[in-house]
Amino acid sequence: MMSSSREREDSLTFATNPSSSSSPITVSDHLDSYLQDPTSHIGSASGSYSNEGLLAAETASASNGDVEFGFSRPDFRQQSPISGTVQFHQRHVFLCYKNPSVWPARIEAAEFDRLPRLLSAAVLARKTDMKKETRLTICEGHDGTETSNGDVLIFPDMIRYRRLTHFDVDTFVEEVLVKDGEWLPGTPEKLEGSFVFVCSHGSRDRRCGVCGPAVVSRFKEEIELYGLQGRVSVSPCSHIGGHKYAGNVIIFGSNINGEVTGHWYGYVTPDDVPTLLEWHIGKGEIIDLLWRGQMGLSEEEQKKFQELRRLVNGETTIEGSTKEATQTLMDEVNTTNCRSQDELVSCCQGNGSASCCHDPALPEKLDILDTDEGAVKLTPEKKKGNKKPISKITSGKGDAVRKVCAKPTWFESWEREDTYAALSVVCAAASIAVAYSCYKQLN
Repeated sequence: MMSSSREREDSLTFATNPSSSSSPITVSDHLDSYLQDPTSHIGSASGSYSNEGLLAAETASASNGDVEFGFSRPDFRQQSPISGTVQFHQRHVFLCYKNPSVWPARIEAAEFDRLPRLLSAAVLARKTDMKKETRLTICEGHDGTETSNGDVLIFPDMIRYRRLTHFDVDTFVEEVLVKDGEWLPGTPEKLEGSFVFVCSHGSRDRRCGVCGPAVVSRFKEEIELYGLQGRVSVSPCSHIGGHKYAGNVIIFGSNINGEVTGHWYGYVTPDDVPTLLEWHIGKGEIIDLLWRGQMGLSEEEQKKFQELRRLVNGETTIEGSTKEATQTLMDEVNTTNCRSQDELVSCCQGNGSASCCHDPALPEKLDILDTDEGAVKLTPEKKKGNKKPISKITSGKGDAVRKVCAKPTWFESWEREDTYAALSVVCAAASIAVAYSCYKQLN
């Protein structure tokens, strides 16, 4: 089902009056400490506290927080499917700025955070002049690292601009987002690999503040474990809509056709991270159980897209659907598919009264998804210990049921040029035979 307007609270997707939205949820003291050091509640906490009583209190408090706001909360994974819950957008801009522990609930309107406030206001003011529906989100920034404060990441362009300041905001929006050109004071850097963003905006909603840091930490552990530094990066980000789906994850990367896609996932737990790394980033497979939607598709198109994937995989998702209804759905989605950036299903072309869906160009055993020499490979030895929390992953290969066009026979595929070539060979052979006969008679 589509999320309600209340759940898709106006965030940095340019609400006309951010201050008029419902009042933010205040973060308690124990959650503040959690945001300051997310890892303090994950794994061993030895050496973190000198007072054992304080440690016990913090542990109990964190446990209570998980039951109420974390992965054990009553409403967790109560909605299925969750496709069609991503508002339509064609471009996603991330501003690297500080970290979640200091982000106010409405960072786009914060008085003392001038850069995000001015950038949000400029984008909102020029929104009608932009050719692409643009979304703005804040992500973590650390000076002296790959994501310094003021850096701007743009998807699906896969480019980075360094060190934007509040003095440059208007010029940047005009040249880059309105005119689709380059910001002359800066040089766009090409981004390589896959980029993962996890909503960790705890001051906006406790569920994101509890779930987000845990998911980020697991991503970092797995990236280090598999040696994926430089090919897969993860960063906490501000509110992206859909608090009730926390943990919320966005993954940007190139599909098998080299097109950059932005897929949204919800209800992601730390145990789901190995699955996302192996199947989505490593093999280009969508995890339908957690899939919320995709950049470039409307909410209705997202639902139809998922229905098509399930139909292709032989899953029954429409009770009592007839052959005609199924065919109609596939025809509708084919139109969307041919203008989208989906890496799982190739465009289907009508063939009389039947739909002819070709298999995507995926090898039988795909361990690597090559993204501009930033390939992600999970070795079998490291994959053995991974638990798969997803009950069924629709791979779109082995268990898929498809209509495949019958290949033409050699006679049907014989071209006129082939006939000419064959005649030329026969004539040449005959000429040689005649010449050889004359030669023998003369001797």
